[in-house]
Amino acid sequence: MTDLAPSPVAAARLQLALAIGENAAFDGWTARAVEAAALSEGIEPAVAALAVPDNAVGLIDLYGEGVDAALAERLPPERLAAMKIRERIRSLVWERLQIQEPAREAIRRALAILAMPQNLGKAARFSWRSADVMWRMAGDTATDYNHYTKRGILSAVYGSTLLAWLQDESEGYADTAAFLDRRIDEVMRFEKWKAGIGKTERPSLTRFLGRLRYPPR
Repeated sequence: MTDLAPSPVAAARLQLALAIGENAAFDGWTARAVEAAALSEGIEPAVAALAVPDNAVGLIDLYGEGVDAALAERLPPERLAAMKIRERIRSLVWERLQIQEPAREAIRRALAILAMPQNLGKAARFSWRSADVMWRMAGDTATDYNHYTKRGILSAVYGSTLLAWLQDESEGYADTAAFLDRRIDEVMRFEKWKAGIGKTERPSLTRFLGRLRYPPR
């Protein structure tokens, strides 16, 4: 039995996802960005309007789905399988930033929109989904307490690294790369401690997440 081909609207939705973010750098997360993306992708504007959400938060969500799909294409399972777990997570976070580079200014706007009080719940859900996608790609199958701690920690790592990247003016984002390496080193130390001393002393996850989000300078 073969898989059914996606409908034209569903196919257009996926095709438009990244293009909308790239055009939102100029037009904001608006219908104008959708129309510009449709034109650049050779999709009828009327089809595009049916395929995508009609609000900024929905478009940001769709863009995130597009980033997830692109990440899976760039880092297939066989490539990740050859890496150690630290390298897998580092590569997934870094590649995610590279995918988003054409929409860097739009991401600034997206974060400002998601920081509005009425959008905080959705912002947390988007962050969790990104962390979950990366952990699943890395091969994580945990279903216990570790399932949640891993995703909470990676959400903090990715969120703080994203903010550092948005402010980075160094060549090749070298400062962000160094920042990411430091955050991952902290995570690895935490995991090692949790596996040792943490067996008899419950780790303070809240304190650790705070350190990742607001690292010492």
